[in-house]
Amino acid sequence: MKQFIAEFKEFISRGNVMSMAVGLIIGSAFTAIITSLVDDVITPLIGMIIGGLDFSGIMLTVGSSNLMVGNFIGAVINFLLTALILFLLLKGINSLQRKKEEEPAPEPEIPADVQLLTEIRDMLKQQQEQK
Repeated sequence: MKQFIAEFKEFISRGNVMSMAVGLIIGSAFTAIITSLVDDVITPLIGMIIGGLDFSGIMLTVGSSNLMVGNFIGAVINFLLTALILFLLLKGINSLQRKKEEEPAPEPEIPADVQLLTEIRDMLKQQQEQK
């Protein structure tokens, strides 16, 4: 049991688990923002464009059940906007990473002994050419 707890503690304390937890928290807050954008801005605009139709009021009655089609349409729009914004964010992050990778690495400094051997080689070549 102690080994299990030690392994779990190591798993939790890794950076990638903490990053994932922070990502989930930020994602939840981001989802609330997107939901508000869809419910309070986009859905009313679409409703206004198509003649004052309120999506949230759209429902189908089947027997004694009400199918909330408008809520489903809002959820689909919410999902598509969230996916679009995440795509744009990741695309921007990836382009920044590519720019960093494209920067040429500075040439490594040649050690003094290698420089000296190179000079000796060049001098020997010059001497052989002069003969």
